[in-house]
Amino acid sequence: MGSRKHIRAEQEKEAKKSLYFAKLTNNPSSPRKTRLMADLIRGVNVEKALHILQFSAKESAIKLRKLLLSAIANWQSKNEGVRIEESNLFVKEVFVDGGRQMKRIRTAPQGRAHRIRKRSSHITLIIDSRINIAPVAETTDNN
Repeated sequence: MGSRKHIRAEQEKEAKKSLYFAKLTNNPSSPRKTRLMADLIRGVNVEKALHILQFSAKESAIKLRKLLLSAIANWQSKNEGVRIEESNLFVKEVFVDGGRQMKRIRTAPQGRAHRIRKRSSHITLIIDSRINIAPVAETTDNN
């Protein structure tokens, strides 16, 4: 690996340390159906998003709720000693990408066959705090 690629990879690795996310791959629900629920919780506080997902009748709401709880647990593991209520967490990004498709065949009239595509999706959920908990930089005067 070249030095530029190595430096870039290290920068991305450092940037991921400050991200709090959870991923779900090969969710057996189509991306179109899952995006309906993802759009409801994007930009919403974590507690409100949990309530929205808990009382929704959609199947993808169950998977998204578990994913949100996983992202919260990831946030807690990186921020020991900080309370969730004081940090004011919100769903920063949710995106749903198309996953693997299983192709099946259904019989059709006159000896034909129609293809059925059973779609799956990849979901990525990123949470963040509205209150920045960043270390204060020291300033020095050169005068």
